[in-house]
Amino acid sequence: MREYLKFYINGEWVEPTEAKTLDVINPANEEVCGKISLGNATDVDKAVMAARAAFPAWSQTTREERLEVLGRILAEYQKRFGDLATAVTEEMGAPANLAQRAQVPIGMGHLATAVEVLKTFKFEEDRGPTMIVKEPIGVCGFITPWNWPLNQIVCKVAPAIATGCTMVLKPSE
Repeated sequence: MREYLKFYINGEWVEPTEAKTLDVINPANEEVCGKISLGNATDVDKAVMAARAAFPAWSQTTREERLEVLGRILAEYQKRFGDLATAVTEEMGAPANLAQRAQVPIGMGHLATAVEVLKTFKFEEDRGPTMIVKEPIGVCGFITPWNWPLNQIVCKVAPAIATGCTMVLKPSE
């Protein structure tokens, strides 16, 4: 059984401010397959403050630095393909075949696409006498649904990383 009882905030795994957990139920057999911590407003505030504090430095990273980060994420994703498929099957109830042939590969495909788009994305563009500059907007808040979890997470997180935004992600429980 997997237990995820800490939150990743400001580059480290931290205890929630309140010890409140939820059992993750495998919909295929209705057995507990994991346990997660539930956050509260204080946890969210801590995450937002950390993301806000990280924004000035992260927003100034180069295209190459962001490509390196996305590349490391993609490499780890590929390495843990089987673990991800197992988690999607157990936690979401997707048939193993669907998890292995669609759920996990689609997230990997979105990561690879983000890398390819970032390689040539024009952050500055001259239009006549005007220069349009596309720059990071700030802290992004993401909430993902239970279905297609990797797809939904990657479709939000990869563009934020690519464009220099920091973020707070709340996956579905």
